[in-house]
Amino acid sequence: MKKNTRRGRRPSSEPGKGTPVDTIAPAAEVPPSDVPPRGVRRHLTAILLAFTGVLVIAAGYYVLVRARGGAGSPARDIILITIDTTRADSLGYTGNTRVKTPFIDALAGRGIIFTNAHAHNVVTLPSHVNILTGLFAYQHGVHDNSGFVLDPRYLTVATRLRQGGYTTGAFVGAFPLDSRFGLNQGFDTYDDNYGKGQSTVDFVEQERRATAVLDAATRWWHEKEGQKRFLWVHLYDPHAPYLPPEPFLSAYRYNEYLGEIAYVDDSLSKAIGPILAASPDALVVLTSDHGESLGEHGEKTHGLFAYESTLKIPLIVARRGIDHRVEPAYVRHVDIVPTILDAAAIAIPKELPGQSLLRAVGQEDSYFEALSASLNRGWAPLTGVIHGGLKYIDLPLAELYDLPRDPQEATNLVTERRRDVETARKLLLGMHAELPASPRAVSPEEVARLRSLGYVTSQASSRSAFTAADDPKSLTGIDGKMHDSIAAFEHHDDARALQLAREVVAERPSMTAGREILAFMLRQNDLVAEAIEQLTIIVRDPGSSVDDRVQLAMLYCETARPDAAVALLVPLAATKNPDVLNAYGVALSDQRKGQQAREQFQRALSLDPNNAPALQNLGILSLREGDVQAALSYLTRALALNPKLPLALNTLGVTYAQTNDFSRAVDAWNRAVQIDPRQYDALYNIGMVEARTGHPEEARRAFTQYVETAPRVSHAADIAAARKALAQLGSH
Repeated sequence: MKKNTRRGRRPSSEPGKGTPVDTIAPAAEVPPSDVPPRGVRRHLTAILLAFTGVLVIAAGYYVLVRARGGAGSPARDIILITIDTTRADSLGYTGNTRVKTPFIDALAGRGIIFTNAHAHNVVTLPSHVNILTGLFAYQHGVHDNSGFVLDPRYLTVATRLRQGGYTTGAFVGAFPLDSRFGLNQGFDTYDDNYGKGQSTVDFVEQERRATAVLDAATRWWHEKEGQKRFLWVHLYDPHAPYLPPEPFLSAYRYNEYLGEIAYVDDSLSKAIGPILAASPDALVVLTSDHGESLGEHGEKTHGLFAYESTLKIPLIVARRGIDHRVEPAYVRHVDIVPTILDAAAIAIPKELPGQSLLRAVGQEDSYFEALSASLNRGWAPLTGVIHGGLKYIDLPLAELYDLPRDPQEATNLVTERRRDVETARKLLLGMHAELPASPRAVSPEEVARLRSLGYVTSQASSRSAFTAADDPKSLTGIDGKMHDSIAAFEHHDDARALQLAREVVAERPSMTAGREILAFMLRQNDLVAEAIEQLTIIVRDPGSSVDDRVQLAMLYCETARPDAAVALLVPLAATKNPDVLNAYGVALSDQRKGQQAREQFQRALSLDPNNAPALQNLGILSLREGDVQAALSYLTRALALNPKLPLALNTLGVTYAQTNDFSRAVDAWNRAVQIDPRQYDALYNIGMVEARTGHPEEARRAFTQYVETAPRVSHAADIAAARKALAQLGSH
């Protein structure tokens, strides 16, 4: 029995991801019939390195008469739809002739269209906190997608509606709105089953499609028939990477971003259209959390700047009894909660800064921020205010734009209109965002999942003074390189991804986010020692993130240094973070402390009963200890929560093989490889078993793919064995 300490190359979003380690087959020949396939130790020592996103309503459905006061009689049904990453100019009703959005257009045609609606943040989590609490980010304190949790003292609209007798349900499409971040407050049902524990090589399947979200939402809606209902639906599809399903992919080859939006509109038509036909009195609010830059102002996607391409958003409010009109006044996300409460005949709390959009709309100042680059990279913080149509952006290189006359923000008026600049700066003094003075508690899974969605999440050292060199406008080149490195990895060009990451660190060596990307790309190129060196530099900073320490600990495990891994993780042992507990359990398991490892996995489950990675790790540990039935039980439970867990499928295959159920073993391995082509040991195991069970063509295909794709250094011995097996298969 050959022991092998190498790990799979696939990046992973939780401890325990990887590939089996015990290589039981002889290294120089096709395995004989009495030799089981590779075992499971590599599963437990895998690393966490995935890095750092109408029904056309018939005329009879809506009686178009102006509502008296707020919205007439209280709305029994309220539907909030947030479509992620949707520009204000990306819908048909706004004049875009390149996209077909008949459901949203019909909704707009029967409601109030707000042509100057703005978000306050340009990333998903804080923007949705604004939408659901009716507060600005400087009030509730959530400024980025990672490291922040909504304080329960800031009530969501769901909490207020539930107090008013509504049953409440939320259905979200992706990890940034996971319940761990606090937006489940007040919801009787909070469905965030976007695929927990899942991680794939192409960075695409970290979300669930609009149809899946809406199927769950409509089931809930019908189950609550007869009750007062508040439904929030979040659809993530327009977020990069843009890959709409057919027929939208073919129809929008010229612009796949618009294809995603057309697909979402079609999904809404099929799901929400019938709901509105049956409940014509329902209040519907449709908006986006933020837009998408699409290259404007040098920004590829969103999160770096706060120009109109990402800050201006669509906003529609529709209900029978609301007269259709186009409202040009400047309105905001914080106006949505007062609007919903007004429609429900619930008193609007005085502490909310917004106004009901069902009544006469006044011009109000709008605070905004884009702080991700400051929090994650140490760049200058971006805040600003819209006041009377003037938009002021407070940076070392400040900007002022006259939006009515210059909607493209082409002419910076900061030197010509100094009095307006001074007015805006005084307004901002009362809108000061208190950023965390100490490192944020960013979990490994947060980093892995957010970076796999395109967000580059890290921990930056706190600074108070910034120059023009720190202004994001001065750093668009390095921002582009970071995104290009991740894009190269997505397209399986690991060498280019590594080269770009090296250039990022060379250009800005003090930026932790760049070193983290470099460490990740080094690992993907099988340069583990260099990856450890980069992470060691990072964790020397006492303010380094939890994730950096976990990443380094898992690399220690991979290189047979579990004692060093445990030493790094012991100070974190009291955590209530399931992801860190999973990592600590992996390290303890590598120390052969099975019972202590099990306790950590069980603690993770006690904190999150639906934590598929913990169940997966318990299955791996049970199989390693020889308890096949317990392993099957844990793995089956993990896959019931998420059927697309490649590591669980890989381990399940090993479990079946140990009971001589080779057909089911090969099926599980094939499914693992289909989900994640970098499950190299699954490929190796397929080759072994297919060769031994009389399927030479299948064995040849698996061994060939393994030889062509497995990392040359860490898999050297098994690549040699696979080559010899291929030669023997050829001779036969």
